[in-house]
Order: sequence, then structure tokens, then C-alpha cells
Amino acid sequence: MALVPPHIQQLAPYKAGKPAEELARELGLERIVKLASNENPLGPSPKALAAAATALAQSHRYPDPAAYELRSALADRFQVDLENVITGSGSEGIMATILRTFLFSDDEMISAANSFIGFRVLAHASGRRVHWIPMRDYHYDLPRLVQAINDHTKIIYLANPDNPTGTCFSSAEFEAFMAAVPERVLVILDEAYFEYARDRDDYPDSMRYRFDNVITLRTFSKAYGLAGLRVGYGFGHRDLIGNLLKVKLPFEPSRVAQSAALAALGDHPFLESTLEANRTGMAMLTEALAGLGLELIPSKANFVTLVLPSEAQAVALAGELLKRGVILRHLGAFGWPTLVRASIGLAEENEYLIEQLVDVLGEISNQRSAISGQP
Repeated sequence: MALVPPHIQQLAPYKAGKPAEELARELGLERIVKLASNENPLGPSPKALAAAATALAQSHRYPDPAAYELRSALADRFQVDLENVITGSGSEGIMATILRTFLFSDDEMISAANSFIGFRVLAHASGRRVHWIPMRDYHYDLPRLVQAINDHTKIIYLANPDNPTGTCFSSAEFEAFMAAVPERVLVILDEAYFEYARDRDDYPDSMRYRFDNVITLRTFSKAYGLAGLRVGYGFGHRDLIGNLLKVKLPFEPSRVAQSAALAALGDHPFLESTLEANRTGMAMLTEALAGLGLELIPSKANFVTLVLPSEAQAVALAGELLKRGVILRHLGAFGWPTLVRASIGLAEENEYLIEQLVDVLGEISNQRSAISGQP
């Protein structure tokens, strides 16, 4: 008898973006700009840092297993009852709980191929059959997802905006999709980048609809700058949330994480500063990248994705920038071998990326000329 099930043996572990510390050790670089993981370049809210420091002194005490204060604040902010809110160690932690809670027997799942890799790892780890539907022009093909529903379908996963493409589906597309999804099918709607997209006219904020078979997932890792503390939250029908609370680990998020998230949620000026920095940085970066002749996927999130003509060129571009201390994310692991993703950084980080890109593209052009014999 095998100790490890076959579906776990075949599973590829999630590989995060390269840490800046690791690159510094490897290459001895003094300046490193990490634009690989869609983190908030402004860091955490000062109020969150102060709250975390206060909570740290109580680290010998277990956190509130019900996360009452944080869940209550989220309920107030989004005008739902406490029983409609769950928290966890990042939105992925809640995703894992959803799969453990609701999948059984011969249940199956559906999602878009090459969307968020974190869900793909969890889905494969469940051992269940998953129908991966190809994207269309880097967008979710919602009609084809509907066509894939069968008698065994239990869960459909959607990310809006998507990671790693940054694309969104519209309110009309979402409404048509939900009208075709049976009530017995649970839709996980991952809105990790909600804050960056929420003001767009055609963005379908799932909390406007309150479907009983939708669980909305959001996070403090992106716009709120708490990626290192791992705080996610979700909304859903009280029956769904009640069952999730039976299964989730009892002491997550940590005491420090809960305190920091609560303070961050109340720091509205910091959030607005984050969104303004992203708007400015996105405009600057997309204009500069397009000016260099690079193809981009229009993004509704806090990153932009470059489309290269070939996998070799995408790998070379990311690799050459890495040597110069600029960490981007080649998306081969996501199933997009010709794509490279760049997070929006501080103004000086975005400028440094462009400076290094100019040098890299110039070197590549010179190499091609030398090979072809052209001047």
C-alpha cells in the first residue's frame, strides 16, 4: 500500500516569486526591486503596524478563535450579519477550508485553465476531478464554464480580477453566468484585487448580489499591505459560513494578524493613498512599456502582464532583469509560458524597471543584429 496517494505524488508544489533576500545572496546585488508578487509597495498602514506591535506583547495568549472584533468590523463595513463572515489565513486558507467542507463522494469542480495557481494546487490536492476550461483572449470564458456543468459539479472557482492576467468579466457577463448556474453548485468568487477594480462601472462587486450559492473571498494581503501576516476573509450565506466555521482551524488568523487587519480596515486614508499610487504607477508603467513596443494585457489589478513572442524570449527577459536586481514573475508555472508579470511599485521602482528594460531590450536587439549580420 502506497503511503502517499498518487494525486499528491504527482502534485507540483506552489512556487512563489523569488525573495529579494535570496537574490541578494546569490548575486551580491545592493539594489533589488521586487515586482513579482503583487505586494503593496507602500507597505502596511502605520495604524496596522502599531496595532500589531501592541498585540505582539500578548503573543503568549491564543487569539480569539472566532475573530469576533475583526468579523464584526467586516460585517459592519459590508452591511451583513456576523454569521455571514469568515476569516482565515489568507483567502487561500479559506479556499482550502471550502474544499474540505463541501467536497465528498464523486463531486467535481470547474475553473478556468491557467488562472490563480493557488486554487489549482488546492484543487489537485483534493483528488477530485477538475474541468479546466481554456481562457478566451486572457479572459474567463463564462459560457463555456456553464457548458461544463454536469450532475457531479459541486464547485466553480472564479477570480475577478484574474491573477495572473489582470482581466475582469463584466456585470452583464456575471449576471448571465449566475442565471445559468444551478443553485446546488457553489461558486467561489475570489476578489483578492477587489479594491483596485471596485470603482469601474462594469465591475460586478459580488456583494451587490448576495447569491445564496456564492462565497466571496477577499484579502488584506494586497491593497491593505499585510501579505506577510496572512489575513483573508469571506462572505456567504449563514448556512455555508456556519459549516465552514466547523472545519476551519480554530486559531487562525493569529492574534497579531487579527489586530493589524482590524486597524488597517479602519485606516481609510492609507487605502486611498494605496489606490492613488497604483493608478499613477499603472498609467506610467503601461505608457512606458507600450512605448518600448511591448504588448500588454490591460489590467484591472495592481500589476501588468507582458506578452512576449515566445517562451524563450519571456524567460530571457525575466532572467536578464533578474541579473540586474529586478524581480518579475515569468508565468510558465501558471501555464502562460510567453507571459511575464510586473507588479506596480513605487515611482522610483517603476522607473528603475524601465531603465533596466531599455538596456535589456537593447542588448537583445544587438545580439539579433550580430547573428543576422544586419547593422
